[in-house]
Amino acid sequence: MENSLQRLKQSLFQITKVENPQWLEFAQQWEQRSFSKQEILTSFDQVENYLYFISKGLVRVYYLLEGKEHGLDFCFENEFVTSYSSFLTRRPSRVQITTILPTEVLRIHYQQIHKMYDQSKTSERIGRRIAEAMYVRKTQREIELLSLSADQRYQNLLNKNPRLVQAIPIKYLASYLGILPESLSRIRRKLRNKEA
Repeated sequence: MENSLQRLKQSLFQITKVENPQWLEFAQQWEQRSFSKQEILTSFDQVENYLYFISKGLVRVYYLLEGKEHGLDFCFENEFVTSYSSFLTRRPSRVQITTILPTEVLRIHYQQIHKMYDQSKTSERIGRRIAEAMYVRKTQREIELLSLSADQRYQNLLNKNPRLVQAIPIKYLASYLGILPESLSRIRRKLRNKEA
């Protein structure tokens, strides 16, 4: 767990300054969990109770429309993930969060994080900064969808974490990019030819 907490600390320190005593208090509230490949962290129609920090592995966030899965996001190591609207509103989640690889997370329960907010301005600031970082990430994804081609979106994803992108099944990648698997195969082939 120490390695996971160190990763969490490094990620938090990139978005806000936290003094060591406050960090130690904050760190004690997280629990470590391990999930197998294809295991569900958050189910459709379940109220989201946890904020997760991915210390190792890879998850996907998706929703169902007319029985078809639509990829919303991939979350990599050192990123936070949750069904945020469900977490905030206490209403059932409209998305599902599933591991793609064996994944290790730190997680904190909704009630625990709010208890910390009530007890400490520092914890409240940390929570706000995490929410802001998640919002910025979501907005960047929306802008990419509206302004970049599928080729460019795939290249951005590769730049973010090439090793883990290779582990994502092509049907999930295609869904995330908003294209058919055949189109993604053409994009990959074109990139390989360009590199050769």
